[in-house]
Amino acid sequence: MTAASVESVPSETTMPTDNSSSPAEEIIIIGAGPAGLTAGVELIRSGRRIRVLEADPEYVGGIARTAKFGNYRLDIGGHRFYSKSEEIEKWWHQILPNDFLERPRKSRIYYRKHFLEYPLQAMDAYKKMGFWFSFTAVLGHLHRKVFPIRPERSLRDWVTNRFGDKLFHTFFESYTEKVWGIKCTEISADWAAQRIQGLSIPKIILRMILPKGTGPNVKTLIDKFHYPRLGCGMVWERATEMINEAGSSVDLDRKVTRITLRDNRVAGITCVDGAGVVREYPCTHLISSMPLRELVEAFGDQAPANVAAAAKKLKYRDFITVGLVVKKDDCFPDNWIYIHDPEVKLGRIQNFKNWSPEMVPDPGITFLGLEYFCFEGDGLWTMKDEDLVKLGRKEIEQIGLVAQSDVTNGCVVRMPKAYPIYDDDYKAAVAEIRDWLKTIPNIWSAGRNAMHQYNNQDHSMLTALISAHNLMGTDQRDPWMVNHNAEYIEERRVPRRMEPTAS
Repeated sequence: MTAASVESVPSETTMPTDNSSSPAEEIIIIGAGPAGLTAGVELIRSGRRIRVLEADPEYVGGIARTAKFGNYRLDIGGHRFYSKSEEIEKWWHQILPNDFLERPRKSRIYYRKHFLEYPLQAMDAYKKMGFWFSFTAVLGHLHRKVFPIRPERSLRDWVTNRFGDKLFHTFFESYTEKVWGIKCTEISADWAAQRIQGLSIPKIILRMILPKGTGPNVKTLIDKFHYPRLGCGMVWERATEMINEAGSSVDLDRKVTRITLRDNRVAGITCVDGAGVVREYPCTHLISSMPLRELVEAFGDQAPANVAAAAKKLKYRDFITVGLVVKKDDCFPDNWIYIHDPEVKLGRIQNFKNWSPEMVPDPGITFLGLEYFCFEGDGLWTMKDEDLVKLGRKEIEQIGLVAQSDVTNGCVVRMPKAYPIYDDDYKAAVAEIRDWLKTIPNIWSAGRNAMHQYNNQDHSMLTALISAHNLMGTDQRDPWMVNHNAEYIEERRVPRRMEPTAS
């Protein structure tokens, strides 16, 4: 770092002015994503004064942000708003009582020049893949029911045991390895158990043959969802406004570089902005949603050697979205399409107009998000923006969706540490770090990267709510237990109509 000025922030800037909390309380939240902002809103509702420190200089929302390209809005992946938790659904609609749309879900898989309906449709799959494929897929499924892989360690083992070898190689292997950048045999079975929740061959078959609306409604198969009209980041932008309006603050461009312990309690936070200005904040309570590896690194030599070594084992997958402006009013009907094709680097396509029409201001234009999965510093990550846009234009024509000549403009958004990687080392490493953090009584971790769990948005919010209630002394549950059961599934369909709740 170049020479930097140091600004020591006086405690009065975060001290509460009412009697609802101790006058010595200095509550810091690291990260303005779903977890950090959920905890922040919950704390200000109780009368606490807080400070949220966010490393990004422009956006709140983390991976659930909505970026802007002119008047177009681009989500970092789609985040459907539904949850098994009534508390979370109520929370969303308190934040945005009149801004949710009910949207139909439509997604497909691109495989060998075919677009297959997802969830799978019997006649659609049969017509496009043929009798022999269908026959051998069923045989493969039955074979693994009789002769499963034991012990079940990897994602390959988990998926193959439930779907059969044929379906694993067709619909899981190439896409998953493109997303994660490692072999399916190197990914823990925990990933599949959490992400392919409740889905099975019998449920797929029932879904195929029963009338629409009468089949099993597991999370992976849900066909309607709610969505904010201006993108998922609209929720987190409003949460930020609420915190600032309450006299607390969400400070952008504040990268945390040091967490100071005193008497085995967090006592101070140091951060730096893009100009190199260093700020120091006193801290009596800390809720962290920063990546778990970075959290341990911020403790420096205060962290035990075994904990520091465990943190170095944690890995993350990074993410690039190439936004393309297309001079067509309707390119395809899907919300998103999975690209199971090793001949292109492209992993998934989002059609933002089909998430919400208000994300695209011109009805004659379509705005697409082409998603590429990478590691920070690799060839894709370091590619120039204009070259990434060229790559996107080329590949979307290659798979037959949009002609390059119809693309009039483009942009690039990079998202570091989008996904924690579930490899062979992660579980023991996380356990070692978690056990140490539990010896520090005034720190809580909340959210996907802070717990190195592949949580959905609603799970991350639940960990934040429990952490905030722990801090206030109103809840003794362990936030690490949210989504701890790998078979946790969302079986309830989104209601046909949800009444807004007054904020």
